[in-house]
Amino acid sequence: MQHVRWGIIGCGDVTEVKSGPAFQKAERSSLVAVMRRDAAKAEDYARRHGVPRWYADAAALVADPEVDAVYVATPPSSHHRYALLAARAGKPVYVEKPMALDPGECEAMIAACRDARVPLFTAYYRRAMPRFAAIKRLVDAGAIGTIRAATVSMFRGVPAPSGPLPWRLDPAVAGGGLFVDLASHHLDLLDYFVGPITDISGRAANQGGHYAAEDVVSASFTFEGGAHGTGLWSFSASGDVDRTELVGTHGRITYATFGDAAVTVETAAGLQALTLPFPAHVQQPLIQTIVDELTGAGTCPSTAGNGARATQVMHRLLAAYYGK
Repeated sequence: MQHVRWGIIGCGDVTEVKSGPAFQKAERSSLVAVMRRDAAKAEDYARRHGVPRWYADAAALVADPEVDAVYVATPPSSHHRYALLAARAGKPVYVEKPMALDPGECEAMIAACRDARVPLFTAYYRRAMPRFAAIKRLVDAGAIGTIRAATVSMFRGVPAPSGPLPWRLDPAVAGGGLFVDLASHHLDLLDYFVGPITDISGRAANQGGHYAAEDVVSASFTFEGGAHGTGLWSFSASGDVDRTELVGTHGRITYATFGDAAVTVETAAGLQALTLPFPAHVQQPLIQTIVDELTGAGTCPSTAGNGARATQVMHRLLAAYYGK
């Protein structure tokens, strides 16, 4: 394959700026078809983004002979179904994060793509963004020595929803609450920088009482290499805190996952601040690596393996809360 022609299942908000235009702007890539169950909205998206074809049926998009690869951009509750649909058609799959509702769905998606001999990528796109790629290089180069500990803190005051409940707060659709939507990025980056989480314990609760999903999660975990970690996520607290710290034998790196504050690197040589703004289309760097892999020009750092690990960690933290 020398050029990848993409089709999107679920051309909703996430595809307007974060991902959709990136398929057109990446090298050796184009967006040729989009699908949404609301035909009028699918047609409108195609018109506004210069996409030649649109569908109201996912099976029709997947069957389109002009579509080489499929991006599943629907809420998590349908990732499993659409990933299997694309795999059965023999088409590579790029699925939004979190990968699926639970580890069982992740395993089924991996098996289906393995049997169909097509790759499965997950949208943990921060792995390829410049600010996080720079942190990865620093860690791998031993800039702060051997990592001994990692801490994550996230506090947001989220007001009570008015009107219909957003799908991100509906566990049946999202797999949990905002923890699943946002902390999945924190956990995946720790997996990327430090290594897979091998042991985890914690608890979840709802302190605000505004909806049924969890709004606070605390965790303690260890990594494959022996480092220890802690995490605390609260969505009914004051302030806006998003801080992760990697502590090594020779220094520390501190960064925000969602904000563009400078990444700080503190070692015996002093304090260094790295200003690395987000790209206009945050998924474009990762999409380029997917296209590179499909065309034989490189490899993608976010696959089914890390996607499934993030889902497994979150599932373990939320299992008691949801009685699973």
